[in-house]
Amino acid sequence: MTARTARHWVRTVRWYLRELTGEAEYDRYCERHRRRHPQAPVPTRREYDAMRTSYREAHPEGRCC
Repeated sequence: MTARTARHWVRTVRWYLRELTGEAEYDRYCERHRRRHPQAPVPTRREYDAMRTSYREAHPEGRCC
C-alpha cells in the first residue's frame, strides 16, 4: 500500500465516522449560521444538540414511536 492510498483510506474512514456520529452535521450548521447570522454567537455543540432534539420532538416524521 502506498502512502497516497493510505491517506485516502484515512480520509475516507474519517469522513464516514464524522457523518455517522453527526459531527459533520454540526460543522455544516455552524458554517450556515455564521454565513446567515454573522453577528450572532454560534451555539455550542451541547446547545445545538438540545435545539435539534427539541425540534425533532415537536416535528415527528412519521415514526411509530
